[in-house]
Amino acid sequence: MGGSAEQGRLRARAPAGLQLIETMRWVPGLGVELLLGHMARLEAGCAALEIQCDLWRVEQMIDAVRGEEPLRLRLTVGLDGTADLTQAPLPDPKPMWRVGLAQARVDATDPFRQIKSTERALYDGTRADLPKGWDEAVFLNEKDELVEGTISTVFLWADNALLTPPLSSGALPGVLRADLIRAGRAREARLSFADIMDARIYMGNALRGLIPAVVI
Repeated sequence: MGGSAEQGRLRARAPAGLQLIETMRWVPGLGVELLLGHMARLEAGCAALEIQCDLWRVEQMIDAVRGEEPLRLRLTVGLDGTADLTQAPLPDPKPMWRVGLAQARVDATDPFRQIKSTERALYDGTRADLPKGWDEAVFLNEKDELVEGTISTVFLWADNALLTPPLSSGALPGVLRADLIRAGRAREARLSFADIMDARIYMGNALRGLIPAVVI
């Protein structure tokens, strides 16, 4: 009962026009990589916002995609359950990202940080204002804990594993992140910006994979 009331309050707080988002990598002959992870996160987002969406139809839309080159698929689901899927060519990733520290802070207690949606003005604004030469900016929360980038999860290589901030720090439940943790290649750890200053780090998401990065 309490959980249902909490979900209702979250939906009531959702801004008008909010949409859930899944950005996916589609490969000829394979389809969407990490599809199960994307669908699981979408289902969780629908449950949190009490969205009635036909997930079987969504999978049919994805299955119908055709192409001869890798594609970037963008799936959106509105509060009314309406799903839309667009596709675009997938550009080659840069071999290395230059990463700096964002001035804005993430509120680790904000429940919308746990949902991949269009409620991301903080991230979009920071990304739009990236200084020249930056490929990404990473956020801290109110406790000075490292959280994530504007479009990516941060990973630090240490002790023969990839370390990544816990969801309780305010990080989005990234699909690539979840897959690496499930495979035993990554684990959660509370990190600070100082931890990554001179470390071997990667920025990653399901669309681009893991990208080596350097802090500037």
